[in-house]
Formats: sequence, structure tokens, C-alpha cells
Amino acid sequence: MVRTLLFVFFLSFLNINPASASLQGLIAEASTDLLYDEEDLTQQIKAKTDEIEDIKNLKLGKITTILSIALITILTLLTLALYKNNKLRARANKLLKQKNAELIAEKERAENASAVKAQFLSTITHELRTPLYAVTGLTHLLLEENPTENQKEHLNSLRFSGEYLLSLINNILDLNKLEANKVEVEITSFNLKKRISDVLIALNKAAEDRGNKLNLNFDSKIPKRVKGDPLKISQILINLIGNAIKFTKNGQINIHVLKVKDVDGNKMVLYFEVEDNGVGISEKKKYDIFENFNQESLEVNRKYGGTGLGLSIVKNLLSLLDSEIKLNSTVGKGSKFFFELEFGLYQESEITKKEKALSTINFKEMEGRRVLIVEDNKINQLITRKILEKNKIICEVADNGEIAVEKAKKFSYDLILMDIHMPGISGVEATNQIRKFDMRTPVIALTAVTLADHMDEFYANGITDVIPKPYKTEEFFLKLQKVFRGEYEVKI
Repeated sequence: MVRTLLFVFFLSFLNINPASASLQGLIAEASTDLLYDEEDLTQQIKAKTDEIEDIKNLKLGKITTILSIALITILTLLTLALYKNNKLRARANKLLKQKNAELIAEKERAENASAVKAQFLSTITHELRTPLYAVTGLTHLLLEENPTENQKEHLNSLRFSGEYLLSLINNILDLNKLEANKVEVEITSFNLKKRISDVLIALNKAAEDRGNKLNLNFDSKIPKRVKGDPLKISQILINLIGNAIKFTKNGQINIHVLKVKDVDGNKMVLYFEVEDNGVGISEKKKYDIFENFNQESLEVNRKYGGTGLGLSIVKNLLSLLDSEIKLNSTVGKGSKFFFELEFGLYQESEITKKEKALSTINFKEMEGRRVLIVEDNKINQLITRKILEKNKIICEVADNGEIAVEKAKKFSYDLILMDIHMPGISGVEATNQIRKFDMRTPVIALTAVTLADHMDEFYANGITDVIPKPYKTEEFFLKLQKVFRGEYEVKI
């Protein structure tokens, strides 16, 4: 249309009349051509548009295909990963079940071993304490028979050694309890210098046999009496000094006890040192020797002997007392073990509850009391009977549990002292049978068995109280006095 108008305008410019017939034909022909050109152009534009649309659709199809392939690949990888993970998890679960079964079996074996160990310890404790009871009991009887001063010194040393041996047996047989800090610290007032002197007297013979001399340097600023755990102090020093004696020959062993400082006006810190000029300890073994059953070497074990428990006990005892053992040593020149401990200050007017109770024992009111001693060991029978009869207590003896039950049926007693391990029925079973016809008579278990795991059983069967063997005579009579006065409760 635009081109037609342009054509007419061009004719006018040439002064040609568009109204002429020939011209009108030309115009008509030109218009027709122009119309066909416009349609052709429109078709071409449409074709191009369709081509562009096809290209777009093609590109969109390619992108869709690529994304689909990528998605399928990702899903395939995820599926493979999940399959592999499930397979690994199944394998891990199988392995875990297997390990769990092994652990359960191992736990059962450990529990069985622990039960066997506990039974062994209970048996061996009884077997060791029974003869030790004879040693301490006979020592007490001999001390009361007016010995000479020289004999008295030896007997005191024997009594001290017996007390230490009992404590050592307890610690060795129950070392796990010690390492778990389940051993109780007993605070009481005592003469520290005398306690150390008793240790030196007990070890002096062993020192002399190896040509050693024991020297004590005790600080004069330390008061005569202090408050602490005397038995554990003895154990620590006996192990350290005994160790020094064992590894020193023809030498000097120096024990230093020095005051370091006062604390809060009612406590003080003391420094302890045991020094020898013996064989010394190599650098690599300085810390290993504090482990259980560990010594410098196999040759040392063969040459010097020992269990290898001494320094381990020292380490655990000091840990229990909030302290730490330290060591300086040079091979061929000797060793120095040292530590610090805190003690309470003792006031002269201060009397502990235990000391006060011991001072109130009235032996007069025990005279004429009737006691049945149930004990199968003849030596223990003799010792217990002598200790009681020296204080005018009337005693009868039953060799086993069956005889004890029969005597309890026929006669009346103020107290029955019952051993636990006996042939025939045990002391627990004998007490149970006695309780069926007699709920009045107190029964004290006088036993060497390990008490920790048996107290509930004792009380459940009617036992009134327990005295572990060996015992200190004063504490023995203190408990008897309490029972005779009726200050007890039958726990059944």
C-alpha cells in the first residue's frame, strides 16, 4: 500500500495523469504485484518466526534432556550410596552384635574371675588373720605378766609389728579398694616421734643384718602429739625405710622429719624424707616402680626379693592423705624419697571420743559375767579365754556351731562370742538356730573373715555386733562393756 502511494506520487511528479486508461492498468498491475510482495513478506516473516520458535523449542528440549540426565545420574548415585551405606550399616551391625556378644562373654568371665578372687581373698584373709590373732593375743598376755624392761621392749616391738602386718595384709588383699580411695582415714591424736621410733625398732634388726645404720632427724619444733592417721603413717614409713634397707648394704639410712609451716592456726605441714646411699634407681624406672608388682628389673627381684607392692601402697596411701610421693635418685649413689603431710595440732585439754571411751572401761562390772566362746582353733580358744578370765569373766568353750546351739539351749549366758568359719555349720547358721529359741542373748561375731560383703548377712541372721580378729584388747573390752550394759540392738 505504501509502495502504491509512492508510485502515484512519482507519476504526478512526471506530469502523468493517473486517470488515463493505460496508466490505470499499470497502476492496477503494480498494485497486484505489490500485494503479492506483501503477502510473500508476511509469509517469510511467519516462516522466520516459526523457525525461531523451533530453535527455542529445540534448545529448551536440549536443556530439559540435560537436566533429566543429570537428575537421573544424581538419583542413581544416591541410590548406590544408600545401598552401599545400608550394606556397610548391616555389616557394622553384624560386627557390633558380634563384639557385643564377645563383651558380654568377657564381662561374665571377668565377673566369675572377680567372684573367685573375692572368695580366695576371703579365705586367705581368714587363714592369715587367724595365726596373727594368736601372735597379737599372746603378746598382750606376755606384756601383762611383768616382763623385764628388755623383754618389754621386744614385746612392744612384736605387738607393733603384728599390728602393722595386719594392716599390710588388709591393704595387699584389698589393694583395689585402696586405689579407689575407699579406705577410710582415721584421725586420732598420737605421739609422732614415738610412732616413728617404733617403726625404727621394728626394722632395726633387718638393718643390722645388712650392715646399715638408721638415723632419725626429728625437728624439735614439732609438738609431742599431733592429730592424723598413725597407722597409715607407720605403713608409709615402714615401706619406704624397708625399701631403703633392702637396696642398701653397709650404708646409712637417714630419716628426716621437719616442720614446714603452720596452717590456719590449728594445723601444720611436715616434711618427711627417707634417704639412703644404696644402689639407686635408673631414670627410666623412677616412675614405673610406683606401679603394682613393679621392680627395677628381674635381676633386682631375684637378688633383693619382695612383692613389688611396697611403693605402690605408699603412693596410694599418700594419695588418700592428699599428698604425693616424690623421688630423686642416682644409680650407684642412692635414693631420696620425700613427701609433705598436713597434721592437726593437738591441744592438751583435747581428748578424742575414742580415747574418752577407752578411759571409761569398768572391768569391775564385768566380773562374774558368763561368756560362751565358740571357736574351733585351740590356740584362739586359749587366748580369748585367758584374756577374759584375767578380768574374772566366767568362760565356757564350744568347739563348733552344733555344740554352741546345744549349750545355748541348756544354759544361760550373758554373751556368746561366735567364730564364723568352723567345721560343720557356720557361725552364721549357728546364730540363726539360736535365735529360734533365744532372742535375748547378744551374739558377737569374733571373726577373721573380710567384713565388707558379709555385714548384711550377719545382721539378718541375728548377730548383734562384730569384732574383727585380730583386735586391740582395749577396744575388745570396750565393745563387751557396751553389750553387757545392753547398749545394743538385735538387727533382725
